[in-house]
Amino acid sequence: MNLKQALIFVAQSTVIGLAAAAVILLLMPGDLIFNPSRQVDSYHAAIEAAAPAVVNVYSGNTYTEAQNPILQDPLFRQFFGESSQNTLKRIDSRGSGVIMDTEGHILTNAHVIQGAEEIFVTLRDGRETIARTIGIDSDTDLAVLKIGLDDLPVIPIGNSDQLRVGDIVLAIGNPYDFGQTVTQGIVSAIGRKRLGITTFDNFIQTDADINPGNSGGALITANGDLVGINTAIYSTTGGSQGIGLATPINSGIEVMRQLVSNGRVVRGWIGIRAQPLPSDIAEAMGLMKGGVLVSGVLQGGPADIAGINPGDVVIKIQGQDITDPRQAIDTIAKLTPGSSVKMTIVRGWKEIKINVIITQRPHIKRNRN
Repeated sequence: MNLKQALIFVAQSTVIGLAAAAVILLLMPGDLIFNPSRQVDSYHAAIEAAAPAVVNVYSGNTYTEAQNPILQDPLFRQFFGESSQNTLKRIDSRGSGVIMDTEGHILTNAHVIQGAEEIFVTLRDGRETIARTIGIDSDTDLAVLKIGLDDLPVIPIGNSDQLRVGDIVLAIGNPYDFGQTVTQGIVSAIGRKRLGITTFDNFIQTDADINPGNSGGALITANGDLVGINTAIYSTTGGSQGIGLATPINSGIEVMRQLVSNGRVVRGWIGIRAQPLPSDIAEAMGLMKGGVLVSGVLQGGPADIAGINPGDVVIKIQGQDITDPRQAIDTIAKLTPGSSVKMTIVRGWKEIKINVIITQRPHIKRNRN
């Protein structure tokens, strides 16, 4: 092939390529063409996929007229006499919930329904019904309700493990009893721990506005998939200040599975109080990977029976290096009650291996304001 033929071949190939590209651009839908400057101007499709399954949750508590402070006022009683002691029902707006399956199971926060004598649920389509409590897990502040309506909408469920900082998320709930409301933001952080909100905290942080009444509602992706249950806000005023916290749905699904199956969540426990090992002590003991200092042992508990003492340093559980108390608690909690766990401790400068029989973690009631 001479130079002239080569140039003709290149020119023909270029023309054919341009023509093919023009045809593709004409036939392909505009929203499938990559355009880095194109911006999403609506999340309507995502909301319509998820919002029908987000419900308002109310509680009902009985009280007598005599408990009304106005009726107890001496001046009121002077003119109108004693109260008739009639029993009344007070309905309080408490929060939100998410319909997880066609059987009517609703995932919400434990603090939304704690102490309620009756629980009422309102769907976005206007239907109202009484809900039954299936189970409450105070350690994660999650609860499962069940309703008995037909043709229930079910929320699409995503994978919270795939969330990244900067991903767009939408919060759906019933703030201040305004009715269903949607706010938008991004994932600000993942894996937020040691906040003191729950025993097993591992929160998604978002700047999507979460206000009182949003608790138990849905945190969804821009595609409408559920990735979290809105749980708490950090606020000095009681309103949203850009720090909202949601329980990852992967954790929520496991809690829901156990509550539906057993009515409770079963976790392992050995009865120790642990705290971080100070770096200077770790260095003096030659523990380059650190460990966890046992600051207290419950008398008669599994750790006490196995011979663990206050002052011991836990460095391994089941062969896994232990570097902080939260990791130790989470590792033990995942073990089955009745099973044996191998723990490596350091007492003084001596390394000791101990087998501890796991028991079930006792229910610990947490108070929330």
